[in-house]
Amino acid sequence: MIPASFNHDVVSRFLRYVKINTQSDPFSSTFPSTFCQKDLSALLVKELIEMGLSDAHLDEYGYVYATLPSNVDKVVPVICFCSHVDTSPDAPGENVVPVIHSNYDGGIIRFPDNPHLSISPENHPDLSEQVGNDIITASGLTLLGADNKAGVAAIMNAMNILIANPEIPHGTIKILFTPDEEIGKGVNFVNLEKLGADFAYTIDGERLGSMEDETFSADGVEIIFKGVSAHPGFAYGKLENSIKMAGLFLDLLPKDKLSPETTKDKQGFIHPVNIVGKTESTSLHLIVRDFNLSGLIDMENYIKSTVDLVLEKFPQSSAEIIVTEQYRNMYEVLKNYPFVSDYAYKAIEQAGLKPVKSFIRGGTDGSRLSFMGLPCPNLFAGEHAFHSLEEWVSVQDMEKSSEMIVYLAGIWANHEK
Repeated sequence: MIPASFNHDVVSRFLRYVKINTQSDPFSSTFPSTFCQKDLSALLVKELIEMGLSDAHLDEYGYVYATLPSNVDKVVPVICFCSHVDTSPDAPGENVVPVIHSNYDGGIIRFPDNPHLSISPENHPDLSEQVGNDIITASGLTLLGADNKAGVAAIMNAMNILIANPEIPHGTIKILFTPDEEIGKGVNFVNLEKLGADFAYTIDGERLGSMEDETFSADGVEIIFKGVSAHPGFAYGKLENSIKMAGLFLDLLPKDKLSPETTKDKQGFIHPVNIVGKTESTSLHLIVRDFNLSGLIDMENYIKSTVDLVLEKFPQSSAEIIVTEQYRNMYEVLKNYPFVSDYAYKAIEQAGLKPVKSFIRGGTDGSRLSFMGLPCPNLFAGEHAFHSLEEWVSVQDMEKSSEMIVYLAGIWANHEK
C-alpha cells in the first residue's frame, strides 16, 4: 500500500511544468527541435538531484537520465519509466494558464478566457467518470500540456514516494525524459547503453487504468509532382500544372474511408498533412497508418496507383514517391515478453483499478524503443483531448498513475534474473 502518511505532490509539480513552454517544431533542423524544451528538462534534473538521484543529468540532445538505486538484496531486472517533455505543435502552447475545476459536478466545464469553448460528458464521455474529482484545463487559449507533462509529474511524484519510503522494495529504476516525441523524433539520439534498462514503460496514456501494448505501424509518404511550366500567356498545349496534379490526387482519395475522420478502432488511414508547391513542382506529404504491416503496404500501393491515374491526365509530367519508415506496431516485440504487460496489469489492480487493455491509434516513444531492444508498453497518465484547446486531466487520475508506478516497481522487485 502507499503509506497513509505520504502526501502526493503531483498537482504542484504538474502546475509548475505546464507553465513552461516546450512545444516541438516539425520543421526545425535542430535536435531538440526547440531549445525551450531544455528549460523544463533542466528543472527536472534539479528536482531529481534534490530528491537524491545524484546522477541525474541533461545531455546535449535534451534527454534527462537518472537512476534510483535498488534497495533489494537480489539481482532483478532494471526497469525504466519514460515520458516526453515536449507538447504538440497542433495548438498554441505558450503562456499556458492552468485552471483547477475542483469537485467536478458532472456538468459543463467552461474556459475563463474563451467563452465559446466548453467540455462536458456529452462530447467527452470519460468526464462522466470524474464526478467529485478535480479537473485541470487550460484557460481556453492554449493546450494544457497534460500530454505528456501528466506523465512527467506522475513519474516524479512516484520517485519521491519511493525515496521517502525506503521500506517499499524496488530494483534499480531508470528515469528517461525525452524531447520531440510529438514530431516522431523522441528517441533519435537516446543512448540505451547509458540508460542500462532491461524493460521500460512510457507513462503517456489516457483513460484511468489503461495499458496499451499495440500501436499503429506508420510510414511517411512524400509525393513530388513534377509538372511542365510555361508562360501562362503562351501555355496552350504545353502547361501541366503540378499544383493541379496534387489537387487531383487529393480529390481522388476516398471520401468515406481511409481517412482519420472516417476510421476508428483498428482501421488504418491515409492522411495528407502538408503541401508546398509551384507550377513546376509540388510536394505533398502524407502519413500512412495501419495496425498490420500488410495493411500499410496495401495503402501505399493504393497511393502509387492513384498517382498513376493522375499522370494519365498529365502525360508530359512525372512524379516521385518517397516512403519513409516511421515506427512499427510494438506488439510484434512485446508479444515475446508477456510478463512485461502482465506486471502492469497487476500494478493497476493493486492501485485499486480495473485494468483496461487497449491500443493506440498513433505511436509513442515506446514503439521505437521496443524495436531498439527495450520492450516498452504504454501506461495511463490520465491525459485527455490532447493536442487541442479542450485538453484536460484529472488530479486523482495522475495520483493513481503514480501509485501504479510504485506498485509496478514492487512487482519487478520479485522478478529474479
